[in-house]
Amino acid sequence: MGAENQVNASAGSKRSAKRARVLLSAKLQTEFGEVNARLRDLSRKGALVECAHIPPVGSEVVFVRGATVVPARVAWVADNRVGLEFDHMIDEHELLVHIGRPGKRPAQPHSYAVGYSRPGLGRGMSADARKAAEAWSVAVGLTLPESD
Repeated sequence: MGAENQVNASAGSKRSAKRARVLLSAKLQTEFGEVNARLRDLSRKGALVECAHIPPVGSEVVFVRGATVVPARVAWVADNRVGLEFDHMIDEHELLVHIGRPGKRPAQPHSYAVGYSRPGLGRGMSADARKAAEAWSVAVGLTLPESD
């Protein structure tokens, strides 16, 4: 998944840094080892992550997402969510690597854009491919759209 590219400035909140809602994989290096996490919210000052193994409030961790490696402190925990406060603010360009630039999409040649649609399951499939897709969809609990 990628970024929703929504940057929020919480009015009336203690937070002064803009936050971006995202859904990306990350890791936390903790006293009990490396933990896989889902990055849900990111700013230059901190992050909100979800993980199965929750470090205690006040503990020191290292947040890792791609080339971004930053020491942090666990500010709060709730259920499987952890609020991190980075030891130092990350660079704005580093932040944009993870969330993308809203509204900036590469220009596509006119012929590429005309008639283009996102491929979907069921559209334009051969009979054998449709049977395989139907078997897979039953196994994972999905319903395929009607064929063309």
